[in-house]
Order: sequence, then structure tokens, then C-alpha cells
Amino acid sequence: MSRDTVNSLCRALPGAEWSDPWGCGHDAWKVGGKMFACIGTANDGVSVKTPDIDTATMLIEAGVGERARYFHRSWIRLPFDAPPDELRHRLIVSYDIVRSGLTKKAQAALPPRSD
Repeated sequence: MSRDTVNSLCRALPGAEWSDPWGCGHDAWKVGGKMFACIGTANDGVSVKTPDIDTATMLIEAGVGERARYFHRSWIRLPFDAPPDELRHRLIVSYDIVRSGLTKKAQAALPPRSD
């Protein structure tokens, strides 16, 4: 996958919004103002949220991803050369985790996500 492909996948998620919060070429994707994916300036992978630290650790130990520097330990960084289905799955899981953490009112304001 590439940065453009990941950005296209994120853009297609209901209510997803792009930003560059640090002003130096990051692609940060948010839903309800909360980040669910971030591509750094190195342009070689995407960081995503996992359900918890244990899941992140398991995925790192399994070789799926690596520790996402500068993020909480529940985040992992997936290289762009990871299997496309895995990348797509992890982006959607991250989006769903963040979306489910929004207030009920904020969730209700978003269009439903189709599977």
C-alpha cells in the first residue's frame, strides 16, 4: 500500500476528517475530533489505535507492526508493505474504537459505517 491508498481508505470512513496538526507533512485522520490514524513524514507506514496495550503488544510480538513512537502504547505502526487486508482491517478497527469512544450525541451525528 501507499500513503495515497491509506488516505483513500481513511477518507471513505463516515465522518473521517484529515488534518496536519503539527504542520510538517503528517496525515492525521480523525473522527469526532479524535485521531484514529496517522502517517508520519517518513512516509513508510501508518500508526493506528488498538483496543488496549495487551493487543498492541501481541501484534508487535507477532510481527504485524511495531511500537508507534510518540503515541500511547495501545498504538502500533504498520509498514506500508504489510498485507493489504491487514492494513485495511487495522484502519477500520482503529476507526471503530475511536468512534465508539465518542459521546452518544457525537456518534448519532455520524453516518453509519457500512461493512
